[in-house]
Amino acid sequence: MSIKPIGKRILIKPIKTEEMTAGGIYLPDSAKEKKKQGIVVEIGDFKDESKLPIKKGDIVLYTGYASEEIEVGGEVYIILNCKDVIAKIVK
Repeated sequence: MSIKPIGKRILIKPIKTEEMTAGGIYLPDSAKEKKKQGIVVEIGDFKDESKLPIKKGDIVLYTGYASEEIEVGGEVYIILNCKDVIAKIVK
């Protein structure tokens, strides 16, 4: 199944956080600081995509207040407005 966001939205696959610290201490879900970062999987319809600063495969940081979480084929994805992407991680 393929998902294509509509309008100025993007589809992101969240990056999972590690459950143990470097010292081997297990962190329960309630104690974890949730990182709001993910990989851009699909981009919606934009009138001028050349001005868009992100593309498929980019790792981005985003705010999570207006996002929609969906599950497809056992994988969790997030659909959010492009304006909710706050940074691109450059390696």
